[in-house]
Amino acid sequence: MAQLVFRGATVVDGTGTERYRADVAVRDGVIAEIAPTDTASDRPTAPRIVDADGLVLTPGFVDMHAHSDLRTLIDREHPSRVTQGVTCEVLGQDGLSYAPVDDTTLPALRRQIAGWNGDPEGFPWDWRTVGEYLDRLDRGMAVNACYLVPHGTVRMLAMGWDDREPGPDELRRMRELVAQGMREGAVGLSSGLSYPPGMYAGTDELVELCEVVAAHGGYHSPHQRSYGAGALDGYAEMIEISRRSGCPLHLAHATMNFGVNAGRAAELLALLDAAIAEGCDISLDTYPYLPGSTTLAALLPSWSAEGGPDATLARLDDPAARERIRRDVEEDGSDGNHGMVVDWRTIQICAVSDFSGVRDAGFGSVIGLSVAEIARERGVTGTEAFFDLLRADRLGTTILHHVGNEENVRAIMRHPAHTGGSDGLLVGARPHPRAWGTFARYLGHYGRDLKVLTLEESVEHLTGRPARRLRLERRGLIRVGYHADLVLFDPLTVRDAATFDEPRTPAVGIHEVLVNGVPVLSGGEPTGALPGRALRRTEKGVSAL
Repeated sequence: MAQLVFRGATVVDGTGTERYRADVAVRDGVIAEIAPTDTASDRPTAPRIVDADGLVLTPGFVDMHAHSDLRTLIDREHPSRVTQGVTCEVLGQDGLSYAPVDDTTLPALRRQIAGWNGDPEGFPWDWRTVGEYLDRLDRGMAVNACYLVPHGTVRMLAMGWDDREPGPDELRRMRELVAQGMREGAVGLSSGLSYPPGMYAGTDELVELCEVVAAHGGYHSPHQRSYGAGALDGYAEMIEISRRSGCPLHLAHATMNFGVNAGRAAELLALLDAAIAEGCDISLDTYPYLPGSTTLAALLPSWSAEGGPDATLARLDDPAARERIRRDVEEDGSDGNHGMVVDWRTIQICAVSDFSGVRDAGFGSVIGLSVAEIARERGVTGTEAFFDLLRADRLGTTILHHVGNEENVRAIMRHPAHTGGSDGLLVGARPHPRAWGTFARYLGHYGRDLKVLTLEESVEHLTGRPARRLRLERRGLIRVGYHADLVLFDPLTVRDAATFDEPRTPAVGIHEVLVNGVPVLSGGEPTGALPGRALRRTEKGVSAL
């Protein structure tokens, strides 16, 4: 007998094909039976029957771009994910994460990405390798997780924060670290080419590392060099790396931002379609919002970040270096701002670090203010306010970046290579609402309300398609024998409720979420169950140990 049956559900199975009504039974963590209601004479039964009449049952959603690397170990019930139907997320993004590390790189990493993940006092950092990090995840979490080897972290281990090409021994060391991470279960390589030190890598270096990834059956997920003035050149470089290395390409948060790119999504899609027609294996993810989110320090020019956080802070105290940064930011277009001159009206503060000196420096409450507004309050220029905030907060400030274009967002999400990713940060006073709302927003706002995608298309983009990219073993579809990662929701009411003022508000209309057959959301409320596991790459595919 099954343990649970969804009775009379409208099944949207993740393939993109038409919905149908069925009873779906779950036993021992897998889908045990699918009985269409128009043919079933002997309907499956179980101790728990969920009345799914009028509700939609789909595979669990896959977050292809998550920043929960640390938060999933701290807040293991992970309400931001389970309340919007996510059953698997991909960590290790943008070339910066916490494995592999050593005793020298780990403290620097903790400082550099505190704005992404926080840096909680007393947290036990009891791993160093990718395999040990995945083992730590396996101690219990609400959802499943995959991991990308982070190129910037690997570069730190091999050659520090230097802005130069690697020597032969350093490149050999990076290849070895990537291969080790892949052997230990990573699904691919991420790169952050507008974040130090990954931004110092040339094309040839990335080709060398992607060759290793391809040999192990993984893919490359780059945060490319520019989403602004050099966006199309950046995408072309990523495609060239894929061609030369033979490595599948998954474009992270594939956007065309800033006014210079308004309405130009068709040019990006034509570039992708041409490469796909030539045989390149390409997919992408997006978030369904206009503003981006990153650290304030990311706007700095790349040369000012060489040597790591302490060296950057020293430059902010040096008048000559400050003037050079000012010219890059105000006049020439900082590569940290995607080659664009910074408009301080578009930079909104959403979080300051836990170890902040912001209040002591006389800033008061800056959360929710733009840098332009902070500058007016203090009677200084925008760039001076930028410098002062970076120094006071020790580079830990997180921002919203209001540079998106609605026409581009809609055009890109229609592409047949598209998948969903939240790119959501979970720390700070007022983080981006995409961390709590992305998947419900796809289903409600862009699917049901605006009809950008049909329900079947939306579900395929969020389930079956990412599962294929990740090579997930028996996941991503509703099929007998597949792992019971499932979501039950009301198609008429599902929507994102998180806002920029109240970003931690759970989605509406998600009723039930199962991970590996265990309810992590029931009746719309988290259960506290921790059935999630690290999904490791193997020769056959990606699965839990």
